[in-house]
Amino acid sequence: MKKINKQFMSELLGWYGILALMVGYGLVSFALIKPQGVIFQLLNITGSAGLLIVSIAKKVMQNVLLNIFWIIIGIVTLLSLAIK
Repeated sequence: MKKINKQFMSELLGWYGILALMVGYGLVSFALIKPQGVIFQLLNITGSAGLLIVSIAKKVMQNVLLNIFWIIIGIVTLLSLAIK
């Protein structure tokens, strides 16, 4: 079995990230899911995590900061949903 290249893996996670964020946005925009719902928040958290990884690998600090805040907002929202 071949060893997976780190650059390939970060690119793959980055593509997952953008896909997850676009799917989540589309689902909310067409009222197929609720913006305060678990599915939307998980898409945002995992999508931002994928973009965070590729942003760190490419040293794009603006995107790193944006995605850290995006993840924090998603986690706080999930926690608030769990408390309700």
